[in-house]
Amino acid sequence: MPNEPINSASNATSRNPATDALIATYPFQTAVEVEKTLQKAAAAYAIWRAVPMNERIAAYRRLATELRERSETLAALITEEMGKTIAAARAEIEKSAATIEWIAEHGPKILADEPVAVDGGDQVHVSYLPIGTILGIMPWNLPIWQVIRASGPIMLSGNGFILKHAPNVMGSAYALQDVYTAAGFPAGLFSNLNTDNETIARVIADRRIAAVTLTGSVRAGAAVAARAGKAIKRSLLELGGSDAFVVLADANIDLAVKAGIEARFQNAGQVCLAAKRFILERPIAEEFTRKFVAAARQMKVGDPRDPATVLGPMARKDLRDELHEQVQRTIRAGATLLLGGRKVEGPGNFYEPTILADVVPGMAAFDEETFGPVAAITIADDAEHAIRLVNTSDYGLGGNLWTGNIARAQDMARRMETGGVFINGFSASNARIPVGGVKHSGYGRELSHFGLREFTNAQAVWAKTAG
Repeated sequence: MPNEPINSASNATSRNPATDALIATYPFQTAVEVEKTLQKAAAAYAIWRAVPMNERIAAYRRLATELRERSETLAALITEEMGKTIAAARAEIEKSAATIEWIAEHGPKILADEPVAVDGGDQVHVSYLPIGTILGIMPWNLPIWQVIRASGPIMLSGNGFILKHAPNVMGSAYALQDVYTAAGFPAGLFSNLNTDNETIARVIADRRIAAVTLTGSVRAGAAVAARAGKAIKRSLLELGGSDAFVVLADANIDLAVKAGIEARFQNAGQVCLAAKRFILERPIAEEFTRKFVAAARQMKVGDPRDPATVLGPMARKDLRDELHEQVQRTIRAGATLLLGGRKVEGPGNFYEPTILADVVPGMAAFDEETFGPVAAITIADDAEHAIRLVNTSDYGLGGNLWTGNIARAQDMARRMETGGVFINGFSASNARIPVGGVKHSGYGRELSHFGLREFTNAQAVWAKTAG
């Protein structure tokens, strides 16, 4: 995930990435408004933590209903603000609603008191209790799903959630705040902070903030973790990645190519948990590359509102410029440009689907996260070499492994330094499965029972037997 710019203006600005048109400006909150937000959040937390679980679940079910009822409006807003194709935007809303429903169904059991057997007959259990209001610093690439993924598990246990969203998708932030309000959550329990980075640093230190979760760049994560650590507060960091897409000689090449296209070019390549480095075992490298380039060449680039469009614009011009510079540095270092490599002329932030071959460690497209429609191809001599290449990265979010031998793949997965491994598929997230990384991809887990318990107080209660 590329760095968020330091906010130097006095407002957040949203522009249509397909047309360059100004959508809206959102003035930063004043110091008084920030204080009111923190006060309301603290008051709402005091109410919400005492709400019985069955009433929380009812609010979650209303939240899922509100998301679906507003699906077309929210999807159109996502497409307008960050350029995602309309079909993908609709899918993002449905995934968010389905995740809230899963949390409502399974969360109470996961968060229920957990009995512990000890010698002597004493009564012991662990309670998973709320810890307060959590600050969520969220990215622009999945403006609704990322927030739901973070806030959904966090709030069910009784916590509150304050959202600091990316400046270019503040419309989505306020729309989601309206959704939570309409679902009947206490006023202020889910709220937005639209402000600069200096103010956010002070908010992290505020006693009314219990912890912070961030999805973003390594630079931003390091800064937030340092501030949280100084205040002795826990943090969760999801800092992007450079997922490997390994194709071994016994893989189904046609299926791997089809999956690879979606894995790399979905959302114009602007996904953290996505294939970026294609590591091909030598015997099948030529066939995969030829078919992969042919498939990428057929993708329709254009208006994200057009149902036929596969590849929309990148979210911002500065991000497109950064990506192009990474491509040029990689070519200068010796890589071969097979497809694309150019900015699309005219309005909007479009970039051609790009494929680079002969990429090796030490080149930008291998070592850095390429957050856009660029695929880097690297040749591995054999399966062991492929694993070494996977792990030759500072990132460790996800990995993809294509082979006809599942047992071997499962063994190889244990040696991949990543938070997740997807065999004969591609990196994805699901409410039932934890998501998170290792190394420079961060720490902590969202979703599943790990996410539901991540920001709770695991309180041990030990009652001695009388007598």
